[in-house]
Amino acid sequence: MSLQKVLFHNKTGQELIGRLELPVNQLPHNYVLFAHCFTCNKNLLAIKNISKSLTSSGFGVLRFDFTGLGESEGDFADTNFSGNVEDLIAAADYLKNAHNAPTLLIGHSLGGAAAILAASEITSVKTLVTIGAPSNPVHVKHLLRSSIEEISAKGQAKVNIGGRDFTIKKQFLEDLETKSLPQKIKELRKPILILHSPQDLTVEIKNAEKIYTAAHHPKSFISLDGADHLLSDKKDSLYAGKIISAWALRYLELPKEKKISSKHQVVASLDAEEGFSTSMKVGNHYMLADEPEDFGGNDFGPSPYEFVSAGLSACTAMTIQMYAKRKGWELQNVEVHTSYGKSHVEDCLDCESPGAKIDTFHRELKLSGSLDERQTKRILEIADKCPVHKTLHTETQVITKVIA
Repeated sequence: MSLQKVLFHNKTGQELIGRLELPVNQLPHNYVLFAHCFTCNKNLLAIKNISKSLTSSGFGVLRFDFTGLGESEGDFADTNFSGNVEDLIAAADYLKNAHNAPTLLIGHSLGGAAAILAASEITSVKTLVTIGAPSNPVHVKHLLRSSIEEISAKGQAKVNIGGRDFTIKKQFLEDLETKSLPQKIKELRKPILILHSPQDLTVEIKNAEKIYTAAHHPKSFISLDGADHLLSDKKDSLYAGKIISAWALRYLELPKEKKISSKHQVVASLDAEEGFSTSMKVGNHYMLADEPEDFGGNDFGPSPYEFVSAGLSACTAMTIQMYAKRKGWELQNVEVHTSYGKSHVEDCLDCESPGAKIDTFHRELKLSGSLDERQTKRILEIADKCPVHKTLHTETQVITKVIA
């Protein structure tokens, strides 16, 4: 997983802070936008675990702090539910401009309610997931019931949620009343996955039933049996992440592999904006070549010299096993460990000159089986007779021309 800190601005110009998680061995095939729960932040353990499951399946995931929470600017007391929806739209715009527009939107708890409304505004979103979401944002009043009278009378009140104090103003409650979630769900017409625990004491399971009933097909429900509202148990959030990934891939488009045709055995294709990440057709197989991160690459695939070393290792293993089988020797397995570098020529006169170094492959064999000393010695000799080894020791030529 590659983790990047990102900054973007909300509708009023305040800076919002997020974390963009990317898969380690490929460019993301789709981007996900994650909306956290009421008064939570992007670093909630459940959100991090779900994101980890998604990146392992090739998704890129943006999780960020809503205005006034976590690292983001603003005063939480001045925010409201409508502002959360606007923050999600701003985050989607950031992804669209900096990477690719999000196609999957996930919302946890009140973030799920905000995600439903935002999904109707973000045209790139093709799929929607809610986790422990209320069927209507006014459900938040349930958490504030002991302070609602004070908020109404004084215009604001300090409430304790999850062990922390927050100032809630009257405008927050009034804003909740203006949102009709069931109607938005009916109008949405996008595939939706609803995850909810029957044991959720914060947002009862009947909320999931109302969301499911209001939604049009395709719609799916998964019970997070035994989980609490915040998915505090790691196994619950990792399970949710795997379910979301498998479900979403049914409805999302994956980039088509770059098809390369040629009369040659190997073709490498590299676009200007892809750095060192090179698409390759090797025989009938497609793969990526790249350079390590410390060389300026993304490390999405082996380096060119690693491919050469791989060819030598594979050819050596094939040649040794073929010879051992022909001889009837008991060689159960052969491992060929190869690395490439430049070494000083023995007895170099001027070891600082460029010509004082020679391309060197270090190759080690691990032989498993019942072999005597004579057989082992012969296998070492056979290793030097593999075709790729011979090619590396032969004067070669590379003839290059431009084709249309």
